[in-house]
Amino acid sequence: MARDHGAQIKDDGLYEELRKQGQSKEKAARIANAKAKGSLDHRATHLEDRTKDDLMKEARKIGIEGRSKMSKDDLIKAIRDHG
Repeated sequence: MARDHGAQIKDDGLYEELRKQGQSKEKAARIANAKAKGSLDHRATHLEDRTKDDLMKEARKIGIEGRSKMSKDDLIKAIRDHG
């Protein structure tokens, strides 16, 4: 049984699994909460299919610095490596 991580984590089991896989606390919480809410965006696994504008918005949202000088490939790598 998963440990209760408090009200801020909506799916404790998934959170713990993601942490075991090496995800940061922030990323694991974001994914676990989105899945529990039913709003998990599956486009994240297909970053290559997204526009550069969309990737820029995602990079801004998660706080990637230097994004304005990045190519689409650089943005994809930075988004995947974030966390």
